[in-house]
Amino acid sequence: MEAEIIAVGSEMLTPGRIDTNSLWLTERLNRRGIELARKCVIGDDRARLTLELRRAREASQVVIVTGGLGPTLDDLTRECAAEATGRELVFREEVVGWIAQRFASLGRTMTENNKRQAFLLSGAELLPNPNGTAPGQYLQDDQGVLMLLPGPPRELKPLFVSECEPRLDKLPSPWQYYTSSLRISGLGESDVDQRIGPIYSAEERASTTILAAPSDIQLHIRGRAKTEAEARVIAEAVAAKVRGELGDHVYSDTDEPLEVVVGSLLRERGLLLGLAESCTGGLLAERITDVPGSSDYFVGAFVSYRVEAKARWLGVPSAVLEEFGPVSEQVTAEMAARARDAAGGARKAIGAAITGIAGPAGGTDETPVGTVFLSVADEAGVLVKKHKFNGDRERVRALAAQLTLELIRRRLLGLP
Repeated sequence: MEAEIIAVGSEMLTPGRIDTNSLWLTERLNRRGIELARKCVIGDDRARLTLELRRAREASQVVIVTGGLGPTLDDLTRECAAEATGRELVFREEVVGWIAQRFASLGRTMTENNKRQAFLLSGAELLPNPNGTAPGQYLQDDQGVLMLLPGPPRELKPLFVSECEPRLDKLPSPWQYYTSSLRISGLGESDVDQRIGPIYSAEERASTTILAAPSDIQLHIRGRAKTEAEARVIAEAVAAKVRGELGDHVYSDTDEPLEVVVGSLLRERGLLLGLAESCTGGLLAERITDVPGSSDYFVGAFVSYRVEAKARWLGVPSAVLEEFGPVSEQVTAEMAARARDAAGGARKAIGAAITGIAGPAGGTDETPVGTVFLSVADEAGVLVKKHKFNGDRERVRALAAQLTLELIRRRLLGLP
């Protein structure tokens, strides 16, 4: 079964907006064995959107439209869907009452133009939206399924999970699917594919998707069979072979990101974590504190961006800074050790540090742009790794944070 996603809104065609809904929807569709065949972004243009809707319904069994369900005149999804399907728009008085009640709960009065949101395609099911005033719509006919969903992610996601997924699960399909997910750190995408390509390509009943971020690979292996149990056996067999090939580079088989895995290890071992960041400017601390409950193990971070902060705040000896420079093995080791000491108190702790030159300026012949030192300090001593990253400032910082987490994980597990 194939699907298409149409994101609606002229604002989505500007440099400042990104369609993140389609990425999330694709993952949810793939779990059900529905392949995304096409996605596009259409501005608030009635003729273009109507034409795209007609084409999509002819080509794919499932069509999802996001956005364009608001109360203003440029919200055209309802009208275009009616024209494309040849169906009337039917006014639903109970929807007006529901919208008015929502406004009242916020201490506001509903304006007249909000009544536009009470028009539904003839034959479509209303999908309640508890987080906004635009209800979703679900139409299933001889051409397949058409879903009209609100654009804001905080409205779309819970609505899709609670209303759309149960309906999709009832669609007839000759196949059942199961997906095994692996996450891999410390290897590049081409290296991973070179090593595991012969494994997943040998199993015709499984399909594999590789998603790559800086030093972080997500691998989704989807088995296909007559029953979900058989599909699971297929997917997990391929995943087991991949784990055997990649070894300890596989850090999660539950699709948890590295900061979650590291946090669990720290909690299990009763360790506290302190950080000292320079070129990453708190990026690593942000990732760690994105995890609920991270206060169980994370004490805090020094963002010692300038040389004097490394000396005054962290207590790195001025003599070490002057002799070796702020971007050096010796200074990074001092930073990690002092972050550990500051975090520990009466409990055991581990410290980690990052310093480097993220660019685009600031490099020298000895320490060119992209040079980064990472360090971990614990009871066993201090370990420092030097890297030379390629790419822009954002990529250098992302790589530094990811590989520091990987360094912490390996230290906690006793891996080389």
